[in-house]
Amino acid sequence: MNPSLFLLILISVAMSACAQLLLKLGVAPARGAVASDDTATSLMTYLTSPLVIGGFALYGLGAILWLFVLARLPLTAAYPFVGIGFILTMMLGIWTLGEVVTPTRLIGTLLIALGCVLVARSVA
Repeated sequence: MNPSLFLLILISVAMSACAQLLLKLGVAPARGAVASDDTATSLMTYLTSPLVIGGFALYGLGAILWLFVLARLPLTAAYPFVGIGFILTMMLGIWTLGEVVTPTRLIGTLLIALGCVLVARSVA
């Protein structure tokens, strides 16, 4: 795998991880603002949050980059790199939201990382 394709994969996956963070940040204050259990009201509150809109936009851009990846790699070689998103999302949750990671969750995430490394090494 050439370095530019690997960089494209990393950018696409990072965009998806950042989109997750934006979505989480966007629904947190909106969730507190919705006093009722009315699904329609909750949905409209979430969908009008600028952070949620930004998260969806980032997902869209990441998906467009992912199309370029899929055009150049077999699906079985490209898709395991999505696992990097689990790692990035966990790190963003720790750094920005102060989330706590248990040893079991950390070990599981490291196993995902190992899998990504093994797949990257197997791509010719």
